[in-house]
Amino acid sequence: MEQTDTPIKGSSEALWLSSLAFTVCFAVWTIFSIIGIAIQKKLGLSQSELGLLIATPVLTGSLVRIPLGIWTEQIGGRIIFVLSMLASALSTFLLTFAHTYTWMLVAALGIGIAGGTFSVGVAYVSRWFSAKRQGLTLGIFGAGNVGAAVTKLGAPWVMSWWGSWEGVAYIWALVLVITAVIFWLFTSDDPVLVEQRRSGTKPQSALLELAPLKKLQVWRFSFYYFFVFGGYIALATWLPHYLQDVYSIDLWLAGVIAALYSIPASLFRAYGGYLSDKFGARRVMYWTLTMCTITCFILSYPPTQYTVETAKGPFTFTFAISLVGFALIVAILGFFMALGKAAVYKHIPVYYPKSVGAVGGLVGMMGGLGGFILPILFGEVLDITGVYSTCFMILFVISLAALIWMHVSILLMDHRKLVELGQKTPEFQE
Repeated sequence: MEQTDTPIKGSSEALWLSSLAFTVCFAVWTIFSIIGIAIQKKLGLSQSELGLLIATPVLTGSLVRIPLGIWTEQIGGRIIFVLSMLASALSTFLLTFAHTYTWMLVAALGIGIAGGTFSVGVAYVSRWFSAKRQGLTLGIFGAGNVGAAVTKLGAPWVMSWWGSWEGVAYIWALVLVITAVIFWLFTSDDPVLVEQRRSGTKPQSALLELAPLKKLQVWRFSFYYFFVFGGYIALATWLPHYLQDVYSIDLWLAGVIAALYSIPASLFRAYGGYLSDKFGARRVMYWTLTMCTITCFILSYPPTQYTVETAKGPFTFTFAISLVGFALIVAILGFFMALGKAAVYKHIPVYYPKSVGAVGGLVGMMGGLGGFILPILFGEVLDITGVYSTCFMILFVISLAALIWMHVSILLMDHRKLVELGQKTPEFQE
């Protein structure tokens, strides 16, 4: 079904309710960023064990993105979205019955299904809008990442009011069920699926859906997303713990400051989509990776004491980032990560309009795997070195590598353009 710039009936409901549902799913997906700290104290977990617990839902949410994306193309995003929310709500509720570390990891695997709804939403929402509007619309949907801030701000309060972390699990599960019901009642099947049913056309086979995944370009987009989304998830879940240990503040204040990172890293994704529509996704990626490299370098510098020999004897001074300075710099980092997340996904419907579910699923899976791998890596390196800022050192290396790969690829592509002068190039010539 060809899309036009004329709004399709039901498109507004599809966009805004998908964004709401994804926000709730994201809040559930990052639940261990807050309750994990209470669980660590209760069970006496090491830094590495805490990192694994935080990262386990991210693993599931990453691995299921490709199959969920394909099922969305095959069956329809509306039903897949609802079933995913209900499955994750059940796992969140069952978490309250887990009293050992092993069973908490098992429950965390089920909770992770909530994160897989991203590929469902991308494939579902993109079918309602023309390619010219998909940067903004997918940016609005992706702003559901703000659910991480909802957990950081709301979960500490619920824990205090309820008296234990179990209250967060109960309430988050209930809200997810209510959201699933509202989504089912007030949305419609996407126009492509409706047209396929009317005409009797069969959806594209799963093998054809997966065919673009063999292209290096798709994997390069995935590496960008490994940083801008995987790094975002990793920091969103790691920062409360980091802030408590480095700045010796309570959990509530740590949650507030972590939200100062999560909120711009989420809400400005819609603005990143608008900028990608207006200036081009490539330019936005240059802005993103350059600024992220700079901010991660600054944040990676640990508190250091210097002694300088002067004519009057040794002069000693200390370099350290204050709590206010840290909050400001990490908010800037979150802002540019938000722009980058939208820019990456702006490419997909343009290049692979018939495989948005599979390609978006792979890119999302790699981003999610970043959110799984990085917290574990943060914990392992912290256990080895004892230097808290090593998490930002790791992000600095990844951001710099992505920036270099992108720039070298563009130089090579521009060279090929000169060789093939006169040929018509697509909107985002790669």
